[in-house]
Amino acid sequence: MQTLPRADAVELVAEHIDGVRPGHPVRVAVDGITASGKTTLAHDLNDALTRLGRTTIRLSMDGFHNPRAIRYRQGRSSARGYYEDAYDFTALALGVLLPLGRGGSLGYRRAVIDLASDTAVDEPDVAAPSTAVLIVDGTFLQKPSVADLWDVRIFVDTSFDVARRRGVARDAEMFGGTEKADTAFRERYHAASQMYVEDVDPAVRADIVFVNDDIEHPSVRVRSEPIR
Repeated sequence: MQTLPRADAVELVAEHIDGVRPGHPVRVAVDGITASGKTTLAHDLNDALTRLGRTTIRLSMDGFHNPRAIRYRQGRSSARGYYEDAYDFTALALGVLLPLGRGGSLGYRRAVIDLASDTAVDEPDVAAPSTAVLIVDGTFLQKPSVADLWDVRIFVDTSFDVARRRGVARDAEMFGGTEKADTAFRERYHAASQMYVEDVDPAVRADIVFVNDDIEHPSVRVRSEPIR
């Protein structure tokens, strides 16, 4: 795949999404291993689609975590626990993806939990235009329970070494130092991501692969016939 200036790569993906017209909001997953660059790409796509005149809904899986008691029931450093227990995909499906899909109510939830305080969020549903584009960034978004509820699945393909360096630099202060952050990525976050890659093969199943080792010069592969 040929590399592109980042702005051109983002525009290419945004134009592809803009061409998807399912008759209900376009549900876009921005998937990838931890610290692959998912959030940055999701923000970039949000801006690009806005410039194309589309109404966007921007959500993060941070608002669809399980409570701490569930997230850490297999241990604070457990990779298996992160893979199986970090996110509430049932809430995402029932509160967002199904209402915004075919025949849905168009009323969706922005979050089910405040991650910082570990308290439930109970707010009224928000009404979405039928022509909106939903952009959700997170890890494990092609797990079987939600894989078929997306209209466009993007996998941000960043190597583990590059993602770990980025993640450690980003999160060192939060973890109390570079060494502790590196351990957390190796033993929990990226060990869980490796389980996901082996179980699901998300790069193969994605509609779009955004190769992101070089942030300023990524490459893009768009599947001509999406897997369903």
